[in-house]
Amino acid sequence: MSESWKLTLPCTRAEAELLAGDLPALAMIEPVPVIMTSEPDPDRPHEWRLDIYFEEEPDDATVAIIRDLVPSAQAATPAIEAVPAADWVTISQAGLEPILAGRFFVHTGSNAEAVPPGMVPFRIEAGRAFGTGHHETTTGCLEMLDRMARAGLRFRNLADIGTGTGLLAFAALKLWPLAAAIASDIDPISIEVTAENAAINRVPLGRRRGTIELAVAPGLEHSRLVARAPYDLLIANILAGPLIELAPGFAAAVAPGGQVILAGLTDQQADAVIAAYRRQGLMLVDRIDRGAWPSLRLRKRRSARVVLPPEPVKAPLPGW
Repeated sequence: MSESWKLTLPCTRAEAELLAGDLPALAMIEPVPVIMTSEPDPDRPHEWRLDIYFEEEPDDATVAIIRDLVPSAQAATPAIEAVPAADWVTISQAGLEPILAGRFFVHTGSNAEAVPPGMVPFRIEAGRAFGTGHHETTTGCLEMLDRMARAGLRFRNLADIGTGTGLLAFAALKLWPLAAAIASDIDPISIEVTAENAAINRVPLGRRRGTIELAVAPGLEHSRLVARAPYDLLIANILAGPLIELAPGFAAAVAPGGQVILAGLTDQQADAVIAAYRRQGLMLVDRIDRGAWPSLRLRKRRSARVVLPPEPVKAPLPGW
């Protein structure tokens, strides 16, 4: 059996939470390794562990890149060991406990038989895209969607920008099954993963109501995203910087009275994000905080004028 390699370093909880986001530094490593964080001792909630799996033994340059991800471990010696190639995949899946968020139960294949009665299950495997439900930002968005549905809110035109695995789009369509929906991501791999997850979870894809259309696009830069606007619900679980940069476009693409769910930011970034959207006529109406990760719900003033962003100059990518 061929071997893979594991590098282990201690880290803090705050570092572990940041490691769950997009990590441009890992793009420098080919092939991209698989990253896992865990809490070895619940009695020491701030002492976490970072495990990264490689197809080949990491060289000094690769180790240096990983060390830069966890400043708290600069004095620690990385533990590097060979492991059977099949073992780390099994372990990584088994280590992902199911997530309960509102009425949703998010699980991997190893927990497929454990769905509690009355819960809405989604099978989302760990893999090539962000959004398995195990990060606080995704969980907070699921809870916000559930809260909105329980409050009697209804939506007919949905957009999930930066969809990752597709989970939030799937959940929204489950809550509002007569809605039209589109899910997009800047990463083509994420859209491939979303299509795979849609098949696994029997979520219909397409352009009709009750289905989800997929698009590869940065922000709203796709003809289909423009054509389907204005939206009465827009979801974006990305990062604070892009959320602020995209505020004018998002605001223009949302109908008066429409709602926006924003996540991927830390509590220290929340005020700046809220201010950026307030300047565009959206007001904060609800917030769910999970640790240091808030999920924000904003509503566009009904008196606001809808000015849609211009059609993108470049043609849509083939197949979407």
